[in-house]
This record gives sequence, structure tokens and C-alpha cells, in this order.
Amino acid sequence: MWNRDTGGSVPLCLGSSKSILDWQRQRPFLRICKEYKIPSGCVNQRCTQLMSCVSCETLGLQSPIKSWRKQRETALSPRALLETACRVPLVLFNRVLFLWPGYTRKHPFFGAVVGRVANRIANGRFSLDGKEYQLFLNNGPNSLHGGAKGFDKVLWSPQVLPNGVRFFRLSPDGEEGYPGDLKVWVTYTLSGRELAINYQAQTSKTTPISLTNHAYFNLAGQGSRDVYDHEISIEADSYLPVDDTKIPTGEVAAVQGTGFDLRQPVELGKHLQKFHLDGFDHNFCLHQGQDRRLVARVFHPPTGRTMEVHTTQPGIQFYTGNNLDGSLKGKGAATYPKHSAFCLETQNWPDAVNKPHFPNVLLHPGEEYNHTTWLVFNTA
Repeated sequence: MWNRDTGGSVPLCLGSSKSILDWQRQRPFLRICKEYKIPSGCVNQRCTQLMSCVSCETLGLQSPIKSWRKQRETALSPRALLETACRVPLVLFNRVLFLWPGYTRKHPFFGAVVGRVANRIANGRFSLDGKEYQLFLNNGPNSLHGGAKGFDKVLWSPQVLPNGVRFFRLSPDGEEGYPGDLKVWVTYTLSGRELAINYQAQTSKTTPISLTNHAYFNLAGQGSRDVYDHEISIEADSYLPVDDTKIPTGEVAAVQGTGFDLRQPVELGKHLQKFHLDGFDHNFCLHQGQDRRLVARVFHPPTGRTMEVHTTQPGIQFYTGNNLDGSLKGKGAATYPKHSAFCLETQNWPDAVNKPHFPNVLLHPGEEYNHTTWLVFNTA
């Protein structure tokens, strides 16, 4: 990336050669750069000099890295994307997070920060202080994940940290129909086997906000056909039933006695079959509180891999890749068919801006939006 302070070209993943070596001793890790094209931690400037990770221990999954070299002169339009957090000690170095080699092309939010409001807003419409706002409709009759040009499709400014990277952007007043200039910071940090994603924001006008990361996981590794052999549990006593367009009806329904009762681990494939479910794409209502709490756990018995989700958010959208159809090809020409991955998107409840009995989704001037999600990876 082009360093404004020094005027030099600096690899994004390094503060120094020591820092990247330190990163390599931690697993899982953020693959901040590999061939330095569209990596997970990206730049918000047009680069005149791009560097390529040729090697420095083992940054990717292939050859060792030994040096940096100038790759080519071009312009880059990257996003603040989580590309991988996949290397777990004592297991095969398999990718457990789905990768997408063409982040500038259309894709279903692979690894992306989504906003200004994650999930759906009914009819793309809401009212604030007597004024009605109309958003772009990009999901049938509704607005999804921020609209046509949400936070997954914009440029972010990076700041390298000792154990992570922070991204900033200013979402201008009126962007995708939302009110207020919104300053947003998203920070990825690593500590041992734990990846933390912190979201902060400030606004000049009252605005709805709900940020999440839309990472797709398969603990069996990329290339696995489905997640049916995964065992999942979600710490939620209730969920939100939805209409035909995936908008919550307004009811907060108990999970007891339904296919949505995931309080005890269930094997996903058998569970879907037992309750005649086509998959999950639903918000689970988490126990309230701003403190960190364990909200979901996924276990893959064949590999012994586990993934825990901790968060401060009030909801989690469990999505089982129902709309993946195998047409997309990822790293190594891997295809992504239906149910080949799952997402656990921590966020506010969908359409909360139109449902006053849902948790507050409004941010006012002078307030700070601040939520954190932690992903913890282990192996038996």
C-alpha cells in the first residue's frame, strides 16, 4: 500500500518483518496479504507500487515466503474484507472460511463488512422525526445489507496495528438513502486462537445502524460439499418468524418444541430433515446485555474443529447458504453449492427500524455505536 506518511510502498500486513513472523506463530490468523491483489486487509488509495508476498515463513498455504518484490503498477479497488481466519493448531492446514478470488465482481457478501444496516428493511422504507426515507431496493421489495452499494462495495482506509488492522470510512449523508454523515471504524485483532471484530461509529444525524461480517464457514474445509455433518448450538430462547420476503412478522416466537430450538447441539443435516426445513435464514434473539457472551458453537466431529461465536450484539442471523447454487467458483476452482457453508452474522434484529418493540437500532449525534464479535477456533 502507499504510505502517506513516508511516501513509500509498505506491505499492508507488516509493520515490520518481525510483526509478520509473530503473526505466523498465531493460529488462526488473518491472511492480510498473499499475492497482494484483493487481500482481506485492503487499501483505500490508488497504488502505484504493489508488493507481492513471495514468502515470509508460510503466509499462505503453499510455498514458504522469503522476500517481497514489486509485482506490477496498477490501480487497486479493494474492500475491508475478512479473507481467512483458518489455520488451527494440530489439524490439516485447510481453509475453513470460504474465499472469493474476484472481490470486485458480484458475490454473496463473502467475508464482507455489511452496512449501514445489515439484513433486511421492509420495502426499503422507514420514518425518523416525521421524515420518510426511501432506500434502494436490492432484494425483491426490500433493502438488504445496505442497498445497491453497501459497505461491502466501498473503499476503506487502513491502519496497521501490532496484532491486527483497523479500517475507516466516512459514509456520507444520503448514501443509499440513509441520513447523516457516518464515521465507521472496523478493527480486526488477533490473540492466539481468537479473532475479534470491533465495530464503532459516530453520526451527524440520527440514523439506523447495524454492522456485521458476512463470513461463510465450512469447518471441513473448502471444497466440502455441505455442512450436514456439522453440529451447531445457539444460545437463544426465541427467534423471529419471517414472511415470504424474509421480513420479520413482528412476532418474537419461542424456540421450544420447534425446529429452531438449537439450545442443545444438533447435527445439521439430520435436523433439517427431521423438521422438513430447507435451511436456516433466521434471526435468533440473544439474551440481552452489552457484555461479551457465548452465543453459538459449531463442532465438526470428523476433524475435531470447533468454532465459537461470542458477541455483544442482541441478535445472530444463522444462514445455511440456501441461495448458493454451485455457479460460483472460489479459490482452486472450488464450487459453492447449496448448504456448502454457514454464516453466523451477529447484528441487531432485522427491520428493527420499523418495529419499536425490537432492540434499538438508532444512533444519535453525540453517541457512539460500539459492538464486538469474537470468533474462537479450536481442535480436539
